[in-house]
Amino acid sequence: MSGQAGADPTAQLEERDVRDRRLLAWLGAGLLAGGMPVHEVQEDIHEAARGLGHPAPQVGCLPTAITVTLAAGRPATFEQVEGAVRLDQLADVCAVRASLRTGTLSPDEALERLTRLRAQPHRYRRLGLFSGAVLSGVGIALILAPAWSAVVFAALLAPVTGALLLLLSRAGRTMRTVSPLIAAFVVGAAAFLAAGEGWAPAPLWTLVGPIAVLLPGAAIVTGLTELSAGSMVAGTARLAHGTMQMLLFALGVGAAAPLLRVPLEEVETARPAELGWWAPLIGVVLVTVAISLMESVPSRLVPWLLAVVLATYLAQWAGHTVLGTRWAGAFLGAVVASLGATLVEFLRPHLPRVVAFLPSFWLLVPGSLGLISVSRLEAAPEVAVAAFLGVTLVVVAISLGIVVGASLARPLRDVARRVGMPYLLSLLPRRRRRGGTST
Repeated sequence: MSGQAGADPTAQLEERDVRDRRLLAWLGAGLLAGGMPVHEVQEDIHEAARGLGHPAPQVGCLPTAITVTLAAGRPATFEQVEGAVRLDQLADVCAVRASLRTGTLSPDEALERLTRLRAQPHRYRRLGLFSGAVLSGVGIALILAPAWSAVVFAALLAPVTGALLLLLSRAGRTMRTVSPLIAAFVVGAAAFLAAGEGWAPAPLWTLVGPIAVLLPGAAIVTGLTELSAGSMVAGTARLAHGTMQMLLFALGVGAAAPLLRVPLEEVETARPAELGWWAPLIGVVLVTVAISLMESVPSRLVPWLLAVVLATYLAQWAGHTVLGTRWAGAFLGAVVASLGATLVEFLRPHLPRVVAFLPSFWLLVPGSLGLISVSRLEAAPEVAVAAFLGVTLVVVAISLGIVVGASLARPLRDVARRVGMPYLLSLLPRRRRRGGTST
């Protein structure tokens, strides 16, 4: 009897450690699935582990997996990232992370919430995903190529992207791999046909709007941000993946041009800008609404997302206009996006910083500019190379701006965690008692 009694505490301790490792691994997988850089995920998991009573955890992250051990030399748990999560789901993951850091939610309750995470239904269902793709295409066209021809083309072709998004949600690995090529070929062929009829005088700029939602600009910028922070393996892998996706898009556009025997001079065209200053502002609103529809963001949070996105656009515009260089605007836009998202988290603790920040990636459109540059390679190699180098500077400036903005925002973020997060955490038990999923 005494031997059995002496073994019980050890078994209970081992059982608790297994539960905590599983919890931290699931938490990290949710954050990675939301698109967060690996160095930020590692920092968040360290804080959550300390909240669980483990002062010296070791965490290894890749964009597609996470390994957690509670101390050096102890058993480890590996968790694979199974696809992406929406912004509303990412907000719930961030709430669980905050609760673990402060001890407000028990580990068992946190595991239960994470177990239900992927089963949460989309607020706007398929209609929201489809209409969001259409609004995104029109909004990007108003920002990137403010001309009536580009706007009309985006409105007509964006449903193709919406249908492709619905198909990809249930497709296999092969279909997801070739989807950039298919989307770029279909939209590119339509743009070149419209240009041949005189309906779209700038086909390269016109075709970007409908497929902008699929472009890997966020992956490329996140990869460079990880490289800047010292996460060499994850940053290189994400950057390589984003670059390959971009090349597939460019290959689709490049395949459409010779098939339709498009003259090279039609491929090399200047950016259209026939609409006034108001067009990009409307585009910003449409893109924000589109993100909210596709990512199942609650309507009460949309104005705060719009505030961050609008501030990002105005900073980007000011840097480009005043300083005369696109990379300066990209740098200022990224700094303001990071600071603005932190300020929103301070004012509205139920909107985590990362959720307010990620939509700004769409506005900075590095993927759109990169696609245009790469697609011009055959028509005008010397111009395309110079443009590609310019886009590279823009992407580097965005990643640098994110790092600088995060450093400047850290004191405010610490205050938000001490002052604002208790309000967020106080909502969790009440929501659970009501029996519904979080909003």
